[in-house]
Amino acid sequence: MITAEMVRQLRERTGAGMMDCKRALTDANGDAEKAIELLREKGLSAAAKKAGRIAAEGLVEAYIHGDGRIGVLVEVNIETDFAARGDEFKQFVKDVAMQIAASKPEYVKREDVPASVIEREKEILRAQARNEGKPEKIIEKMVEGRIEKFYAENCLLEQSFIKDPDMTVGQLLTEKIAHIGENISIRRFARFERGEGIEKKEENFADEVMKQING
Repeated sequence: MITAEMVRQLRERTGAGMMDCKRALTDANGDAEKAIELLREKGLSAAAKKAGRIAAEGLVEAYIHGDGRIGVLVEVNIETDFAARGDEFKQFVKDVAMQIAASKPEYVKREDVPASVIEREKEILRAQARNEGKPEKIIEKMVEGRIEKFYAENCLLEQSFIKDPDMTVGQLLTEKIAHIGENISIRRFARFERGEGIEKKEENFADEVMKQING
């Protein structure tokens, strides 16, 4: 039987995606070393080696959702213009833009989150834990666990991929690097939602309906 712990350990050793690790372990009848060989044959574990290579080509993708209610601009880079024109890369960039529209990340990766933001979150979480009556000796462990959840919700690469919740966007990125054979980097994005941040005038619903009837 292939357990979640076996999959996690293989993923940590190879950097391959969760589902690829599970398939490799299944094909290898649970033998981790054989699974690593299978992943290497696919080239998935080599993706991390490409991460340091310069990726300056790519695409800026625009995605509009909900009849103009949400708009996203995202820049995704890759090493060559040839690869940037490929259908697989283009689809990946579109998927990233859709992910941003749907899941509202604030940052690309956890390293982008300012230390001041993390410290503020920790203070809030500590206060919540104390209000829940948790003992001081376990509060820090609870806070660290909840900070991981903060990263998973707010950092694009750590979010569950909307088309396949069993993998993160970061794992999908690793798979694309391995499959396409070039380094890929999600550089930056901007997300706009109509009316966001504007204080809207509250009107009585019944009055609004009467206006329409009498208008």
